[in-house]
Amino acid sequence: MTIRVLLADDQALIVGTFRILIDLSQDFDVVGAAANGREAVDLARATRPDVVVMDIRMPVLDGLAATAEITADETLRATKVLVLTTFETDEYVAEAIRAGASGFLGKGIGPEEFFAGIRTVAGGDALLSPAATRALISRFLSAPEAGGPTPRSADALPELTAREREVVAEVAGGLSNDEIAEKLYVSPLTVRSHVQRAITKLDVRDRAHLVVRAYQSGLVGGSRE
Repeated sequence: MTIRVLLADDQALIVGTFRILIDLSQDFDVVGAAANGREAVDLARATRPDVVVMDIRMPVLDGLAATAEITADETLRATKVLVLTTFETDEYVAEAIRAGASGFLGKGIGPEEFFAGIRTVAGGDALLSPAATRALISRFLSAPEAGGPTPRSADALPELTAREREVVAEVAGGLSNDEIAEKLYVSPLTVRSHVQRAITKLDVRDRAHLVVRAYQSGLVGGSRE
């Protein structure tokens, strides 16, 4: 199945490079390119892409505001936003999570990582490494708007079954489906099913926001390290 991609970056060279890379792959199709956040929102509404590859720092409307508009639009609920950033240095990463972004990539990645990132986000998974999950969620929870970290609670997320809560807690710890399967002695397919059911029950966009909900609810604890 072809994944429809919208590129949003004010640097023409980067957009051109990404477009060349995508054109070399048979399972991607560039449906548009935006030079600022306002164009990104307008093009997203016009083209309904599967994934928007979004730079953060852009004129007119920055990538954070554009991401928030796209993810708040019910007609674009199936559209995922993949933010271009650097985990360790970009102070806006936590805001991107809050805005609704589903994943993050550094601009220094290679073609295969770029393609894999788009496929991951398009498939409904979050593009968050274990280290990035812990760092990003810690920053998210330490932000004033989030109300700080919450204590662990056995009563958190009552909508979920005990097994679903167990799986969600492991997801929030940054484990992959394969790692959770090995730890819980089940198949990766079973883990994925639990994750998808949890996403549906909690009405969150994807795996990234499932992690956020796990911390906000107190299912897992945060820290201010």
